[in-house]
Amino acid sequence: MPSTATWSDAERRRFLHDGVVIHRGLVHGDVLTPARDLVSGWLTEAYDPARLTAYTERSFAPELEEHPDLLALYQRSGLAELAEDLLRPARTAPVTRAQIQIRLPHGTEQPVKSMHVDGVSCPHLEPSDLRTFTFIVGVVLDGSATADAGALHYVPGGHHRMARYFATDWVLGQPAQTPDDIDAQDGTAFTAKRGDVVVMHHLVPHRVGINTSSIPRVMAYFRVHHAQHPDLALPALSDPWLEYPALATLAHPGTA
Repeated sequence: MPSTATWSDAERRRFLHDGVVIHRGLVHGDVLTPARDLVSGWLTEAYDPARLTAYTERSFAPELEEHPDLLALYQRSGLAELAEDLLRPARTAPVTRAQIQIRLPHGTEQPVKSMHVDGVSCPHLEPSDLRTFTFIVGVVLDGSATADAGALHYVPGGHHRMARYFATDWVLGQPAQTPDDIDAQDGTAFTAKRGDVVVMHHLVPHRVGINTSSIPRVMAYFRVHHAQHPDLALPALSDPWLEYPALATLAHPGTA
């Protein structure tokens, strides 16, 4: 396994504290370029402006989500090993599809997502549906490295607040995704260059904004599930380390 695809003790503790770890320049060369070109070609030749809201809520280039060039971003870059190492000794379920998110340039009028966690009380789901996961891996394929260029904005440490919210103030089926104090935050921008990677706990609240730059902001996301996630999904909302055996020990020393 490449050294850049392992977790140091400092990174594990940062993930515990912030719920986010960033790896700069992890994906490059013969893995990054074909994926970038594939999405760029789709945006030029197949993008349908009438479907902008649907793309934003789910995925751009949905017909490419299982394309080998996109899956190679996860499978051939060290990211798969990175993901497995984070949950060890638990196992991850196979990752078989990519999600593409694009923030169009020049301030295009595009749906803006407020602070949320994915798969809970989403407007395109039934209120009782859970489409959650354990953590997400995002790869920057293109875009300006500035906060106002359609960057992901996240709340460092917000997974702790969200776990308390889900434990005490939320029931399955209610429409509110996040508490008011989280909604009010702007978050920290993931200012990144092509090939940079963000690994983010599912419970970290996040949003994206308008892209005022001249370049599309293009991200490929991979949702990683603990192998038993279907059985753990609901309790994991209020126990952020339920699916992370080694990190649970670090978070609660002396309880093992």
